[in-house]
Amino acid sequence: MIDERSIAVIGAGMAGLSCARRLASAGLSPVIFDKGRGVGGRLATRRTFEGLQFDHGAQYVTARKDGFRQLLAEMRQASVADVWEDSACSKRFVGTPGMNALAKHLAEGLDVRANAEISNISGSTAGWVITMGTEKLNFQRVVITVPAQQAAMLLGPTHALAADLEAVEINPCLTLMAAFGSGQPEPFVTRRDPEDPLSWIALNSAKPARPAPPCWVAQAGPKWSAAHLEAAPAVIAQQMLRLLCDRLGTDPTSVRYAVAHRWRYANVAEPLGRPFLRDETGTLYLGGDWCLEARVEAAWTSGIRIAQDMLKGM
Repeated sequence: MIDERSIAVIGAGMAGLSCARRLASAGLSPVIFDKGRGVGGRLATRRTFEGLQFDHGAQYVTARKDGFRQLLAEMRQASVADVWEDSACSKRFVGTPGMNALAKHLAEGLDVRANAEISNISGSTAGWVITMGTEKLNFQRVVITVPAQQAAMLLGPTHALAADLEAVEINPCLTLMAAFGSGQPEPFVTRRDPEDPLSWIALNSAKPARPAPPCWVAQAGPKWSAAHLEAAPAVIAQQMLRLLCDRLGTDPTSVRYAVAHRWRYANVAEPLGRPFLRDETGTLYLGGDWCLEARVEAAWTSGIRIAQDMLKGM
């Protein structure tokens, strides 16, 4: 027998974690699966043995609605978030000591299964069957919070929600993490130029509670990212490093670290237009920032709205 209250959440990013935390606060025990080594999704931070640190996914978060604003205030109180006053003098929030601290805070006390890659989700007479390697797990309800294209692969092309997922467009983003030797110029803290191949450049080490060595993060725009998406990571790093050195006025021979990361599904270009998808049984939900817009707050909103809708029907 399947516990009628059993819930699987696929994806431990902001949408999945916010949904699971709201469900847990209502007395439920959702199980969260993520193929990564930890939580966060694009709330990602990479650390090296050399003491370097890079937020190579979402660069910061902002709040427009009271609910998310309150969450950030609570995170500041817990010392896992702070305000980043960048060179544009805009109020932005970052996780401390890294962006993934926001996700780790939400994941506290939840049942998270890392390194758990789900290959298939199918309906059964009793609920849902999740395939993970050679293992098959049964749940009454399933929440999928991975990017729309990945959700479509899990469900298959004949699923009733396939057409809705196909309409969503998400752009890729190639990211460079770089550090240079001492004495190199730091002409700005952040630089945004949508027309430039490197549409975003940030001095990551200028964020609060970061290690001292200067670390740069550069993110390519959607056109450049799409054009170079299938190149080898080393080739991507080499090409982006050349562009970054040019923008910074840095001596290319001073590089001490340069690694590229490929985000195949990064920034929502054409959203779903509503907070989540739900199948006709009311036991399968899909959500994420791709439902609304390319903002961390949108992912949080989607996750919360899924939990609220699910709780109404239980």
